Amino acid sequence: MPVLFRPISPARRLPKLLLLGGWLLAGSGALAQQAGDTLSVACPRPAVPPPCVDLDARRSVDPAAGPLTYRWRMGDGTTLSGPVVSHCYAERRRYLIQLDVVDERTGRVRTAEQTYPVDFTLEPLVDFTLSTDTVRVGQLVTFDASQAQIPPCTNTIVLWDFRDGTISNGRRLTHAFRKPGRFEVRMSLRANGPDPCPDSHCVSRPVVVVP
Repeated sequence: MPVLFRPISPARRLPKLLLLGGWLLAGSGALAQQAGDTLSVACPRPAVPPPCVDLDARRSVDPAAGPLTYRWRMGDGTTLSGPVVSHCYAERRRYLIQLDVVDERTGRVRTAEQTYPVDFTLEPLVDFTLSTDTVRVGQLVTFDASQAQIPPCTNTIVLWDFRDGTISNGRRLTHAFRKPGRFEVRMSLRANGPDPCPDSHCVSRPVVVVP
């Protein structure tokens, strides 16, 4: 008899995960920039959800079996044991989690009793990296937003406001500040359909420029 899973509690970390009817549902949100530009709105710090999952099988039932051992194959070469497991992935990719159940009374292994797809590529990711956050005047800084996305939007454009009077675009570029100070560099994503999507999202990171 197959193991029947009741709904588990949501994960305590982002993305929120809920096992419901044998499916793993992921959800996440991002702050919409309603004004559609990076000049007149406040852009918060990036809040990037970690690529992690929490799984709980404590309320699973099988009236015909005795004690059960749970083995979770996480899809990245990692195997975990126990009714409750947590795992964080090194990359934002698609994974297929496989649950094998061992009947401790008979030793029988039920391979792939349940499988759960997890797709971190479908989550919004509004973030960028910089080669350094403290530079001297005239020193080049590399800004990289190559991983940023707001699915299911397409034709995404990356806009930059360096807050020193310079605006640019592109996923990866360099910039040199010509005067000292603290600059809240802003990165904005703008995208088009075909599906409905936000006008844009923006985040900021500080760069300190010393003489």
